Amino acid sequence: MMKRQYKLSLSFLFLWVVVLTGRLKNDLDYPHIRVDITKFVARGQMTVRINTEDRTVTVTLADTVNLKQVYLQELQLTEGATGDLKEGMTMDLTSPQKYTFSLYQDYEWTVTAQQEIERVFRVEGQVGAETFQVEERIAIAQISKALSLEEVTLTALKLGPTGSLINNSSDLPSLEWEQFANYCRATVKVSFSHFIVDEEWTLYVFQTDATVSTSSVDAWTHVAWLYGEGLEGADNGFEIREATEQEWTQVDKSYLIVDGGSFSARVPHLKAETSYVFRAYSDDEYGASLSFTTEAAVELTGGTFDEWHLSGKVWNPWAAGAQSYWDTGNRGATTVGDSNTVPTDYVWPGKASGQAAHLNSRFVGVGTLGKFAAGNLFFGEYVETDVTNGILDFGRPFTARPTRLKGYYQYSNGIIDYLGDNEFPNLQDKPDSCFIYVALGDWTEPVRIRTRPSERKLFEKDDPHIIAYAEFISGVPTSSYQLLDLELEYRSTSRKPTYLVIVCTASKYGDYFVGSSASELFLDEFSLEYDY
Repeated sequence: MMKRQYKLSLSFLFLWVVVLTGRLKNDLDYPHIRVDITKFVARGQMTVRINTEDRTVTVTLADTVNLKQVYLQELQLTEGATGDLKEGMTMDLTSPQKYTFSLYQDYEWTVTAQQEIERVFRVEGQVGAETFQVEERIAIAQISKALSLEEVTLTALKLGPTGSLINNSSDLPSLEWEQFANYCRATVKVSFSHFIVDEEWTLYVFQTDATVSTSSVDAWTHVAWLYGEGLEGADNGFEIREATEQEWTQVDKSYLIVDGGSFSARVPHLKAETSYVFRAYSDDEYGASLSFTTEAAVELTGGTFDEWHLSGKVWNPWAAGAQSYWDTGNRGATTVGDSNTVPTDYVWPGKASGQAAHLNSRFVGVGTLGKFAAGNLFFGEYVETDVTNGILDFGRPFTARPTRLKGYYQYSNGIIDYLGDNEFPNLQDKPDSCFIYVALGDWTEPVRIRTRPSERKLFEKDDPHIIAYAEFISGVPTSSYQLLDLELEYRSTSRKPTYLVIVCTASKYGDYFVGSSASELFLDEFSLEYDY
């Protein structure tokens, strides 16, 4: 009995070894190579965002594109990969579509389309902005009760893509309004190309008691955006005062932007951390008073680059024992070499004492063992080294809304002599460039960066989380410190940031291990400015 059990155990062990061997052989025969979409071009494409981490492609299309038949002009994948989406195919992107690509293993990607159609519905004497219920195909406008519903005059109408027809005409249609107690309505038919045929829309014009309303405000540090609605063509505007004052001040007309019955104003020269009250007016009528408080002017921590400490071979841009805000790739560089971002006494001449940052791009390693390391400095944290690649977290918590990043830089560059994995062969023997960028976004956590080629995830300036962005790229050497003044371009005045990202490198393509071993970038006295 025991012999038989022993024999069964040997048989089981033999089978298990076979299984393990098969698995090992399978893993050796079929390596894990991630499939990425590296380029995606659709006909009528305006922008595209390829997210390799989530395996998603988000494409913005012109309003003239038929979402049911989106033609794929160009598709580039990881070398050797194939899939069920190919160049020359048409996609139905009325909803997100999933496609599978293969290279030893299968990888599923999702393609999503975005499309904005500008719609306009204007009548004489309109109060405020028109509204649209797109799914129900309804457009609504309002007029004052002082005006008759029997004399509604259409002044502008656009309900479909650019170039679409209304009632088979490119001109304003003549409408037959159906009268009701406090509103009237009419129907029109919209057509475009071959895919929108006689799409019926209903237009409503309502009478309203209100001729002016104070809508909303987006308040920053020294500036606020005021929004209101009034009678189209009337004398529209805003009045403002500090909450502790009694006298109103009319907002300068030069700050006003009028769009039909809607109007807004960018009001500068406000005091930080101060409460204000404002109201909209239309001729002699006033809307309700709304209050707001401006934000604080938050300084950039560590932007003087005066504090450093040495830990082993790693230079760190903060004082020993202090909290870190800035970091470098030195922990990665020192695995096979020395720190290539270091402190220096060569400071901006307007600074009496202290230190600056010196970013050196160079090959780190011995002989052919190692790789190119771009000198870099960023607002965030170096997380860990993955073999010879870096994992970094870009960004620190930040909720203020500055208008520019200022500082001083000096740059000397060389001819690009390292091409990494040869992803940019056209850069061979070209001058290197420095790269500095700043971004504010509403991320829920720092932006994780990976430089390992098979898992590469880099910062994307078209990330939808970004609220404001500015960048500086230069391949021009300087003999002394120059002023850096980056004005942030905001994509929304109402969204509030949660993180601030600042990244500086002596070699623009350093994430790909591409650059010149002769490139050096000096940085000093960075600060955030709040336009007054």
